[in-house]
Amino acid sequence: MKDVLFRKKNLGELLKNKGNIQLPQTLGAFDLMLLGVGAIVGTGIFILPGTVAAGHAGPAIIFSFIIAAIVCAFAAMCYSEFSSAIPVTGSAYTYVYIVFGELVAWLVGWALLLEYGLAVAAVATGWSAYLSALLEGFSITIPKAISGPFNPADGTYVNVPAIAIIVATAFLLTRGLRESTKVNMIMVFIKIGVILLFIGVGIFYVQPANWQPFMPFGMNGVISGAALVFFAYLGFDAVSSAAEEVKNPQRNMPIGIIGSLFICTILYVTVSLVLTGLASYTKLNVSDPVSFVMQMVHQDWVAGVISLGAVVGMMTVILVMTYGGTRLLYAFGRDGLLPKSMYELSKKYKTPVKNTWLFAALVAFSAGFIPLSKLAELVNMGTLLAFTIVSIGVIYLRKNKSIPSSGFKVPFFPVIPICSFVLCLFLMTQLSVFTWIASAVWFVFGLLFYFAYGKNHSVMNEK
Repeated sequence: MKDVLFRKKNLGELLKNKGNIQLPQTLGAFDLMLLGVGAIVGTGIFILPGTVAAGHAGPAIIFSFIIAAIVCAFAAMCYSEFSSAIPVTGSAYTYVYIVFGELVAWLVGWALLLEYGLAVAAVATGWSAYLSALLEGFSITIPKAISGPFNPADGTYVNVPAIAIIVATAFLLTRGLRESTKVNMIMVFIKIGVILLFIGVGIFYVQPANWQPFMPFGMNGVISGAALVFFAYLGFDAVSSAAEEVKNPQRNMPIGIIGSLFICTILYVTVSLVLTGLASYTKLNVSDPVSFVMQMVHQDWVAGVISLGAVVGMMTVILVMTYGGTRLLYAFGRDGLLPKSMYELSKKYKTPVKNTWLFAALVAFSAGFIPLSKLAELVNMGTLLAFTIVSIGVIYLRKNKSIPSSGFKVPFFPVIPICSFVLCLFLMTQLSVFTWIASAVWFVFGLLFYFAYGKNHSVMNEK
């Protein structure tokens, strides 16, 4: 039984089998960095800095972002070594399949499915709220009944804008990744332009007195803030899902993953510094802190542009996280753990159309009808679990002599992988009891599905 549950994939066969149904290699390092920035910079920069500064870290939120970035950087280096050595779609799921075996890989993939799905649903809900606020500036009002999750007591029944953006994103992804990355590139440039506008205008209104006291909640507040802003960095791991569609992955994957993380950290820290300098941290617990402080200094036109940037910025997060989810389903189907229809490519567009629409339908239902406030932390749990296993997996990867030794290597080995493993476990302990219970229910369901279907239909049975 143990041999069945922990059977491992052979990398040579996996790379050889890619030729049967192959995703076209169209992406370079710059495309990957834009995918990463598109996935990472969204709710984390337009919403989180205000709420975390007000309730946890104060102006010292910049340290919370830096601590979270260090944890992510360690994990990113581990991801980079894996994606460089194993340039196959599926992200952490495929890496773990080769190193630890099928059952652990399924659980990691199941965790990632939770991350991608809930992240898309949560961001789509936030996008809907920003869109409503933006349209109200033009005297256009979306009826309340169709612009919020099902809650008859509050007069809302379905979040139509959230469903619409998910459907539109799925349609774009079915047309091909090259086309999707072109749209992503335009939106990322708009988003970064808006952020630079905020920094460029806001810096002239900064009052250093607002930075006092700098650490009002002490070091504990900074650490709890780091656990919360970790959500702001989710998405760089979705870049590794593109490994099979990358030209020269040994060189380009590490540049894309680490480069996007570095760019986003600079943006987060700078925006947080300007934000807390424009207004006292006690006033920042609002849903749109970045445009809110611009209104405080009577720069209403900048606030309007920032609202537009938030709408565009969240669209890129939805695009890249949906992409990651569909490529994960593609890998599941390829390995027989889900029906083979998840592995089929459109003859015209060479994209997994069926699994894209399945993923979009499930996520659109969640975004349209289910309030996701209590489930947001589940996104962090799924990601942190994947990070811990990938971090320790690099140590076993180095021991596997059948895997090519060329490509990116984690520096200061094995210190950085071990630090990444410990830090991710520590951040998991900062999550709520509800999150642990809900996660346990999700994984029990995943195990039941594996033993009922996946174990018997796995292509590994043919071996």
